[in-house]
This record gives sequence, C-alpha cells and structure tokens, in this order.
Amino acid sequence: MSKGAAHKWEFRARFRRHAFGWRSQPAIRRIREAVSEIKKVGRTSMVLAADGAVLFLEKVSPALEHVDSSSGAIGTAVNNAIDALVQIIASAPADEQTRGRWLECLFEAHADDQIPYIERLTDHWGELCASPAVASRWADQLLGITRQALSPDTDVRGHFHGTAACLSALYTAERYDDLVDLLKDERFWPYRRWAVKALAAQGKKAEAIRYAERCRDPWASDLDIDQLCEAILLSSGLVEEAYVRYGLRANRAGTYLAWFRAVARKYPHKRPAEILEDLVAETPGEEGKWFAAAKDAKLFDEAIALATRTPCSPQTLTRAARDFSEKNPPFAVDAGLAALHWLVEGYGYEISGLDVLNAYSFTMKAAERAGCSSETRQRIRDLVAKPTVGEAFVASVLRPHLGRR
Repeated sequence: MSKGAAHKWEFRARFRRHAFGWRSQPAIRRIREAVSEIKKVGRTSMVLAADGAVLFLEKVSPALEHVDSSSGAIGTAVNNAIDALVQIIASAPADEQTRGRWLECLFEAHADDQIPYIERLTDHWGELCASPAVASRWADQLLGITRQALSPDTDVRGHFHGTAACLSALYTAERYDDLVDLLKDERFWPYRRWAVKALAAQGKKAEAIRYAERCRDPWASDLDIDQLCEAILLSSGLVEEAYVRYGLRANRAGTYLAWFRAVARKYPHKRPAEILEDLVAETPGEEGKWFAAAKDAKLFDEAIALATRTPCSPQTLTRAARDFSEKNPPFAVDAGLAALHWLVEGYGYEISGLDVLNAYSFTMKAAERAGCSSETRQRIRDLVAKPTVGEAFVASVLRPHLGRR
C-alpha cells in the first residue's frame, strides 16, 4: 500500500470496500472531494499528493462495487479523476524507489479491478513511469506475456490486464519499432492506435494516417481515429488538410453548440459562417439543431433559416425570443414565431400551457419593440389555424390572447 496511508487523508475512511450503496450521486460527490483534497496537498508537496493519488486509485474501485453505473455518470467521474491524478503522479519529483512503489501499487490495483473502474489507468502507464528508462524496464517486464496475449494463434491468445501498460511503456521508452512489430497482426483498435502514434513519432506521418484509415471497421472508434489523424496533420502544420479531412468529425461534442465552438476554437482562421455551413452539411436533416450555434456566432439570419428548415426545440427558440427582445427585436420575433410554429406542429418535450404562453408573450413583446405587433399577431392567428398535431392545444391556450380574427 502507498505511504499516502500514513498521512491523515480525509477521503481514506470514505472509500472503504463497499462504502457506497447503489446511488451514484453521493459517490460522485466524494470522488470530487477526494481529488480536491489531493490537489490542495499538492500545492505544498507534490510527492505527498502523488502518494494520496495512488492511495485513492487503490481504494476507489472496491468502494464503488455496489454503485449503479447504468447512467455512466460514475464512470465519467472516475475517468475525470484518473486524468487529474495521473498528472499529479507523473509530475511528482519522486526518487526511483518511490516511483517504483507507486507503480507496483497501481499495477496490483489494476489487476484486482473487478467492475472495472480504473481500467484505462494503464493507457497512461508511460506517463506514470515519468522517464524513458523506467518505462523501458516496465516494457521488458510485460513484453513476454503481452506478446503471448496478442498472438494470432487463438490457442495461445488471451486477456492480459497489462497489455495497454506494455504498449504505453514502449511508446514512452521510444521503442517504436518494437511497438509496431508487436502489433503487426493485431486487429483491436485500442491497441493498434499505439502503432499509429509510434509511426507518427518516427516522422512517418503519412504512413501513420494510412495505417489508421486501414483500421476502420465496425468495432473501431471512428471518432478516435479522426482525432488521432487530425492531431497528426496539425502537428505537421497541415491545418487546412486537417480541417477538410477530419476537423468537423473529430471535434464532435455533446451538443451541437459545443461541437461548433470546438471546431471554431481549433480553427480560428475559419469564418464562423463557413464552419457553420460545413457542419450543417455534415448533418443533413438536422439543420434546426444548429440554431443555437448560429445564434451564438451572431449569425442571426442563418439561425432563423435553420430553425425553420427542420424541427428545432421550441423551448430553445423561446429563450432566444426572450433574450433578444431588446437587443435584436426582429430576430426575437422570428425566433418566437418559429417556436410557435414547431409547437403547432407538435414538437417539443413535455410541453405545457406555460411553454405556449411564454413563446407568445416573448414574441409579442419583441414585436412591440420592433413596431410590428398587428402583423405578428395575425401571423400567430394563421399559425394556430393550421390543422396539425399541436394546433388544438396551442389554439386553446392562446385563444383568450388572440381575440377575433
């Protein structure tokens, strides 16, 4: 066990085996508190903080064995903790004996990982070794069984929890030829990506990209391949080629707005309108989902055009009508009318009468500022007169406000 146990860590008592029940939120909160505690100690002693990081990684999986992981939230919390703590352990100015003890503790914890929660820790093994010499020794220690585990002979091949650690160590040790040779018959992308990285590190960047492209199959992550190839091209200064070939797909994010921002941040030389147009073309049939991105980029005409082409969240459009009622009344009116259009068409999640009233009231407030109240009210009357899925509901809510035609 890590010497971090000698320090009075608050998180230690909270991460006993089976310390948490099935609910994930209490466990997530404790994970974040533990990482914060370790980081705080790191301000005065990086070695002690690394000791604490090792201790936490030893204890986290056994503590979480009963937690419901179906939503993925707890896994994300652990992965975020691993990313933060790897940096602390890797950068700590430890002597060789101390680092060797940390690595042995972590390797044993990884072997004992039952769920597993710290499986991806070995992807960082080279970083944790902190030097090519230490990484090379670990590679030698793991190479024999890794070669056997990756054998094309199915009678010999099998699972070895340290395979990723061996590949990561070979990479950090700059033993690129050994790495490529070891993976020459491999088909599993998470392992083959190390060969791509090795070829790129040798300066064989075009070959690395060709190798990565050959790895595409139903079981490989297209996103990971795109991101790796994009990084290789960017490292070569081939920014335009990186954008055209991989830039859009490689920066996909959890929301369309986040996706747009990620591409714009990475390729600042590109005009926002051009990026938006390319992203819209990348996702045919989903034009309305790019409304928020266009609005964020102050491409107001484009935003309204997108919001009226395919369904867009009425709530999102209503918020735009509210937020721009004073700053840009014509845009706010168009956004509000688009919100009412999709409400009449029956779109929106758990729509209530209040949603309809909000869309109407914010639209009319903007219309008053834009000097087009009568015209806007008539357009709303025309909308609610359509025989569509949501027409009756919307009309019933707005009837007292619209008056006679």
